[in-house]
Order: sequence, then structure tokens, then C-alpha cells
Amino acid sequence: MSRDRLLPFLVLGIGVVVVSFAAILIRFAHAGGASSLTIAAARLGLAAAILAPFAWMRCRREILALRRRELALCALSGSFLALHFWTWITSLEYTSIASSTALVTTNPIWVGLASAIVLRERPGTAALAGIALTFAGSLLIFAADAGASNPGSAKSPLLGNLLALAGALSASGYLLVGRALRARISLVAYVWLAYSMAAILLWIALLASGTTLSGLPASAWAFMALLAIGPQLIGHTAFNWALRRLTATFVAVSILGEPIGSALLAVLLFGEKFSSLQLAGFLVLLGGIFIAARGERASPQSAAP
Repeated sequence: MSRDRLLPFLVLGIGVVVVSFAAILIRFAHAGGASSLTIAAARLGLAAAILAPFAWMRCRREILALRRRELALCALSGSFLALHFWTWITSLEYTSIASSTALVTTNPIWVGLASAIVLRERPGTAALAGIALTFAGSLLIFAADAGASNPGSAKSPLLGNLLALAGALSASGYLLVGRALRARISLVAYVWLAYSMAAILLWIALLASGTTLSGLPASAWAFMALLAIGPQLIGHTAFNWALRRLTATFVAVSILGEPIGSALLAVLLFGEKFSSLQLAGFLVLLGGIFIAARGERASPQSAAP
């Protein structure tokens, strides 16, 4: 496999590893007294602010020349992103890290179905098999976690799981809109516009809720800053970069590596042990990603410019 063909897979892999730390940083921020809405608003707000000078210097003309349709799609993408982070981060208050991250990354099912209709990207046999395996692995992880006795991390599993599922659906919308826009807009311009719109919506919701930011310890702000720089700027920007070179379905399937990394970190840091059934789920997930990767390597779409 040539260097140019390998690079998108490498960048996507780095993004998955970095994003695996997101749930851990969120848990630490929760422990510091930050609300889920505060964490979501801070994550997107800090990421947009850090990216703003670079985006404006490099892409000012491109951004100012965007048509209303393109700006509207950026706003739609940002809206999906805001909803994704709000619902998913809130889910971590009620259910375990393993269950939350497994459910929120079921978006290949929804992306695969929508891609066939909206983008007319009909998944091949390998992609369909990969989607089926990764979804089955997520179900195994969820079933094992739901039956486990771990009261410290699951106050209301049903509510948490429903919120994580809502996060998966909104993430699917974000991936699909991004796939359509990245063919016409540069990475930096698109990412900054989407992050900025999401941040604006989340800060409006935060102000409307009456949540106060005074009294939060410096440690909570530090964890939220790390969340913005690592999983948001590095991780999600890597996903957006890969979207122009790989299919939306494969990117979504690859993101299913996140619950594996997050669950392992939760074992080390929070003692959230997982059973043999969950371990089987992790192996099924990896098998699905491998099969989908082989299908992507054989697909002409992976050679996009």
C-alpha cells in the first residue's frame, strides 16, 4: 500500500486514539463540579477560539465568499454537532463509560442507511459485514454493562443509554453534512464554521439555563481545555480530514474503536471492570473495523483527491 493511500488510515487511527480520552476527561470535569452543558459549551467554544486566528488568516477570502446554501449547511452541521455533544456528555452522568461510548458510536448503522439515500453511497459486501459486526459488538458491550453491578457509574442506565443513542443519531447527521460540504470547502474553513456554530448554540443554551460558571475549580477548566485541544481539535479534525478521502460509512465504522480505548482507560482509572461478554464485544468490534478497512482499501472511493 503506497504512502498516499496509507496516510488517511493513519490519520483516522490517530484521531480514534485521541478521542478515546474524551469520556475520561469528561468524567474528571464532572467530578470537578462542571455540568454537562458547561462541558459541551466549553469544549466547542475553546476549540473554535483556538482555531479562529488560523482559520481567519488562511481562509478569510474563502469564508467571506461562501454562498448562503453553504453557510446554511455549515450551520446545520454545527447544530448536529452541538446536539451530539450535549446529549452524549449528559449520558455519562447516568450510565457507564463502556455503555455510553458503545451506544454513541452506533452511527455506522444510521450513516450507512442514510448514505445510500442521501449520498447514494451504497456500501459493498465488506462494508455491510463490518457494520453488522460492529453493531453486534456494541450490543454485546451494552448487554454486559446493563447486567453488571456497578452503581457508582450508572445512576439511571435507561436514560443514559437513550441520551447516548440520541448522540449517535446527531453524530450521523454531522458526518453526512460534513461529507457533502468537504467536497467544496477546505478543512480549516469547514471545521471552524461548524465548531463556531455549535459553540454559539451551546452557549445560548447555557445562558438560558441560568447555569453559573463561578466557583468551578481550576482543575475542571483544565480538563475542559484538554478536551478541546485533544479529542476536539486533534481527534475530530482528523475525522473531518479523512472524510474527503474515505467514505462516510468507513469513517463512522472506524470511530467504533473509541469505546474500546475508553473502556480500557475506565478500567485503569475508575475501576469500571468489564466482563468476558464485554471483552467478546470488543473483539467483535475490532473484527468489524478490520473487515470494513479491507473493503475500503479495495474501493475506488478510497482514492479520492
